[in-house]
Amino acid sequence: MSRSQLPPPKPGEYYWVDLEGLAVQTVEGVVLGTVSHLFDTGANPVIVISGERERLVPFVTDQYVKSVDFDAGLIVVDWDPDF
Repeated sequence: MSRSQLPPPKPGEYYWVDLEGLAVQTVEGVVLGTVSHLFDTGANPVIVISGERERLVPFVTDQYVKSVDFDAGLIVVDWDPDF
């Protein structure tokens, strides 16, 4: 099935393929890299961010993922850049 055959996601829901390639930065404006891919842990999806090093951030809206802006190509996360 191709992406074009899927129904539009509901508000606050995302197809993983649509998140791949988006830039990721912290709420403080620290650029972490771009979304490489996502995987599911059973508890929640995890964003794999490729940058100066690889980071794994749980895709938990409101707690860690603060916003997803497709127009800006940006995901803002509440995440310690040293973690």
